[in-house]
Amino acid sequence: MEAPGLAVEGIGKTFGAVRAVDDLTFAVRPGAVTGFLGPNGSGKTTTLRMLLGLTRPSQGRALVGDRPYVDRPVPASVVGAALEASSFHPGRTGLAHLEVYAAQTGASRSRCRDLIEFVGLAPAAARRVGGYSMGMRQRLGLATAMLGDPPAIVLDEPANGLDPEGIVWMRGLLRGFAAEGRTVLVSSHVLGEVQHTVDDVVVIAHGRLVHASSLAELRALAVPETYVESPSPDALSAMCRDRGWVPRSDGAGVLVPGAPAAEVGAAAYAAGIELHQLASREPGLEDVFLRLTGGAT
Repeated sequence: MEAPGLAVEGIGKTFGAVRAVDDLTFAVRPGAVTGFLGPNGSGKTTTLRMLLGLTRPSQGRALVGDRPYVDRPVPASVVGAALEASSFHPGRTGLAHLEVYAAQTGASRSRCRDLIEFVGLAPAAARRVGGYSMGMRQRLGLATAMLGDPPAIVLDEPANGLDPEGIVWMRGLLRGFAAEGRTVLVSSHVLGEVQHTVDDVVVIAHGRLVHASSLAELRALAVPETYVESPSPDALSAMCRDRGWVPRSDGAGVLVPGAPAAEVGAAAYAAGIELHQLASREPGLEDVFLRLTGGAT
């Protein structure tokens, strides 16, 4: 089956007086890993639930290819999803959990055994899920999502609870899915977790879209800064504004975005302003993410 694109179009959701998602529109393309990013409480999980037909939108629509997910005859064979690492019966074994869900996709028992081995849980296949760690539950959730060998994968915070080795394993797995032409959508509230994995990014805050682009375009938003300390901070700030720079306070010093350290130093020298520190700073993607989301956590 050809991988479908995923899309939400003007989607919104209100819970009482709370507007959880507000007129959100974006698309996810096949053959790429898309990071769905935003602080905790920004509306990511609610959006994914609407995409998968688990929550009814207050407005707009969500599409898997050309139709809603719930209109697919066997939805789990088109989109495999893992939204929570806690939606397991604690008394079932890992293998029994997969066998229960296999009936929804027509997967065989041998497929269940293959998947439990694929995600590294073969030694724990006969253990009750109630005794699994968070990382093990994440792996079991991924195996559940893969039962129908779907061409599209949707994962909500899949790195939660994984150790460093598990995170590297997950990265390789997602990259492999994309290389096979599958559509991969992965949510996270920490850009650092996914920046080595994703091709595209969709960033939301307070239920609204704040940025959507390739990862390369997001990187281009990282503007170099110069950090300066002076015993005359007011004079330093006035000098920066006279030069068209927009300084901002940063602890004991001043940050000057978009201005090379050499230019700031030369301007301060010409103005007779004493400097105690002068250093270039290269902001990372986390800085860009925090700026886009308004520093919300």
